[in-house]
Amino acid sequence: MGKVLEIKNITKYFGNFKALDDLSLSLNEAEILGYLGPNGSGKTTTIKIILDLIRATSGTIEIFRKSSKNTNLTHQYIGYVPSEPTFWPNLSVKETLHFLASLHQNYDLSYQNELIKSFDLDLNKKVRELSRGNRQKIAIISALSTRAKLLILDEPSTGLDPLMENIFRDQIIKAKNNGQSIFFSSHILEEVDALCDHVAILKKGKLIEYGSLEKLKHLRASKIEASFSSDNELPKFNNISGITNLRYDKNKLSLNITQNENLVLEQILKHKPIRVYCSPTSLEDVFLSYYQKD
Repeated sequence: MGKVLEIKNITKYFGNFKALDDLSLSLNEAEILGYLGPNGSGKTTTIKIILDLIRATSGTIEIFRKSSKNTNLTHQYIGYVPSEPTFWPNLSVKETLHFLASLHQNYDLSYQNELIKSFDLDLNKKVRELSRGNRQKIAIISALSTRAKLLILDEPSTGLDPLMENIFRDQIIKAKNNGQSIFFSSHILEEVDALCDHVAILKKGKLIEYGSLEKLKHLRASKIEASFSSDNELPKFNNISGITNLRYDKNKLSLNITQNENLVLEQILKHKPIRVYCSPTSLEDVFLSYYQKD
C-alpha cells in the first residue's frame, strides 16, 4: 500500500512560540487517520502546512511523493473541508456549489446531486441565510464530489445534527471503500473511534502517540466501573500500579487499568460492590489518559 501523505520532521515557529515540534507521520492509500488534540495543540497549523497555506520552519511534506510546496500538482489530488467554512453571502447554495465545482477538473456532478439529496440541502437559499451546519454541508458535499484521492477534513462535522452526522460517516466509509485516503481532524472522539484506522494524538505541538486504533486501545487495556451501597464502602488502591483515570462519584468509581487487574478486582470485591462492569477502553479513555497526566 503506497504512502499518500508523508510528514517528515515538521517544526513550525510563530516568533518564539513553537506550534509544531518535529512532527512525523504518514497516511497510506485507502486509510483514515484521526488527528486528535485540544484547541491550540497544532492540528490546524499542520493542515495549513499540508495545504501550503503557511510554510514550516523546517521539515518536509510529500503528497503522492511530490513536495506539498508544488501546489499546482498536489492540489489536484486534494479535497478539503475547513473547520469554519465561509462562502459568498449573496450567492445561493446552487451558485456556490456550481462555482466550487468549476475549480476542480474531476468534479463528479452526479455524485454531488446524490449528496445534496442525502444531506437534504436547500439549493435555493442564500448562503447568508444558512445555519452553521448547512454551511458545513456545502463544504462536505463539495469536497466529496471532487472524488479526490486525499481528503483533508478539519473538524468536518461541527454543526451537523445527529442524523446528518450519521450520513456524513456513511459517506466517509464510502470514500475509503472507493480507495480514497482521509486525514481527519476531529473533537468528536466517538466519530474518530467509529471511522479511523490509525490515530495520532498531538499535545502542545508534539506527537505523543501514533498507531492503529486497536493498538492504542490495547495500551489502556480495560475499564472497570463499580457501584456500592454507600460512600463509606469505596475502596482505595494504594500501591497498585497501572491505574489511570480513577474517579469517585458518590457511591460509584471508575478507572482504567493496564496491569494488575486481578489486584484491583480483589480490592473492589472486598468492599462488596452492588455491580461491577469491565469493558475495553474507548478512544475517549485513551485520549483523556494522556491529557489528565498534567
